[in-house]
Amino acid sequence: MQAIYEQARNGPGPAATEAQHAKGKLTVRERIALLFDEGTFHEVETLRRHRATGFGLENKKPYTDGVVIGWGKVHGRTVFAYAHDFRIFGGALGEAHAEKIHKLMDLAEAAGAPVVGLCDGAGARIQEGVTALAGYGGIFQRNVRNSGVIPQISVMLGPCAGGAAYSPALTDFVFMVRGVSQMFITGPDVVQAVTGEEISHEGLGGADTHTSLSGVAGFAYDDEESCLEDVRHLLSLLPSNNREMAPVEECDDPADRRNDVLTELVPVDANRSYDMRKVIEEVVDHGEFFEVHESWARNVVCALARLDGRVVGIVANQPAALAGVLDIPASEKAARFVQFCDSFNIPLVTLVDVPGFLPGVDQEHGGIIRHGAKLLYAYCNATVPRISLVLRKAYGGAYIVMDSRSIGADLALAWPSNEIAVMGAEGAANVIFRREIAASDDPETTRTARIKEYKSELMHPYYAAERGLVDDVIHPAETRMRLIAALDMLRAKSAPLPSRKHGNQPQ
Repeated sequence: MQAIYEQARNGPGPAATEAQHAKGKLTVRERIALLFDEGTFHEVETLRRHRATGFGLENKKPYTDGVVIGWGKVHGRTVFAYAHDFRIFGGALGEAHAEKIHKLMDLAEAAGAPVVGLCDGAGARIQEGVTALAGYGGIFQRNVRNSGVIPQISVMLGPCAGGAAYSPALTDFVFMVRGVSQMFITGPDVVQAVTGEEISHEGLGGADTHTSLSGVAGFAYDDEESCLEDVRHLLSLLPSNNREMAPVEECDDPADRRNDVLTELVPVDANRSYDMRKVIEEVVDHGEFFEVHESWARNVVCALARLDGRVVGIVANQPAALAGVLDIPASEKAARFVQFCDSFNIPLVTLVDVPGFLPGVDQEHGGIIRHGAKLLYAYCNATVPRISLVLRKAYGGAYIVMDSRSIGADLALAWPSNEIAVMGAEGAANVIFRREIAASDDPETTRTARIKEYKSELMHPYYAAERGLVDDVIHPAETRMRLIAALDMLRAKSAPLPSRKHGNQPQ
């Protein structure tokens, strides 16, 4: 018996392993060893073989059928994983291969634990025909059934083309490795034949393409080791399922630590830029946060961090990119992150410094109305604790969308430098007093006076607080302690949704 299992674990032989390493890729079991705590992985269906015949398959029936499945521990907690073995049939999915993944996903659902897919496969096994395609259907169905129930993570460590790419797209997070992984529906050859466009595999569907242009992937790395280390780190921030809370860590960063540096870090002048990530770094435990989609839609920051040892999701406008405006990609990015946090009981902290939605024909024709509505829908539908903090600007509809008090934020805070208004004072004065300014002997002097008047009447720091739209105006140095106190108060929040099958969110 031991010899059979050794044969199965060794795979097709040294030559195939050398070929895998020559491509700069690890083998399936090397990857599993990096993902799981040492000695904790339990493999199942090691001896599974396909039953297909024809095209020479009856003479080639390797153990595992090209995929390793099982469970183990990551930072001491149970995690399930399936991992393609490119050395066997190029990791292509056949009937038995698919049934193993189905079993793994069903076990994870029953156990209430995350699923990680280590993807390195050449798509459907052509020799098995339509049964291979049906196998993908079973994976997709389970991806959807488990969405918002258990965390699902896809780690792209090889090619992923055609319909196979839809399983990663249905999962919560996608990791990629530069020069190793590519994802596309149709490859470069087909693209060139149909459209005449010439492009490389990496340019069409490589890690940098999907993390900076398409938004399909959230993370890109130069090697598999650092990639899998960050997968482990992400898992340490997530609950095992939607019935649990994220793990709490002991924290030696004082909850009442002052943030005096914020008064210098964030310019009072609303037209001056700064890096919102520096604000997040100053406020969260030990300055550590895990940013999602760092290279895509840079005008909004989405990150997981800890405040007093408890995990929170942070959504923040980024003045250092496009002045922090909301556009189509930023709205989609933030909406999906808000939905994820709400699914897994992760409280939301929203840091607001937004001048509005990005104007332009491309934005309007691209559907900024429906895309912006996705973020609005996500916040309105979220039942986790929600705290918003206006740092400086909060103008127009973008202010409402960024988890304002009016759409259900539990607590709305603001710094003394806040400017909450329909629009900036300059634009407002030009609209309200346009006739007076036009008729004036000195239009610029009149415009300046009216801008000052508008600011003093409607944009002073306490205007929104006087009308109950802001719960409190706080000193920037108190930001960390006030957020922690508010989250502690809201820890047992209960906000049931109306009875319904599901909502019809904007598309």
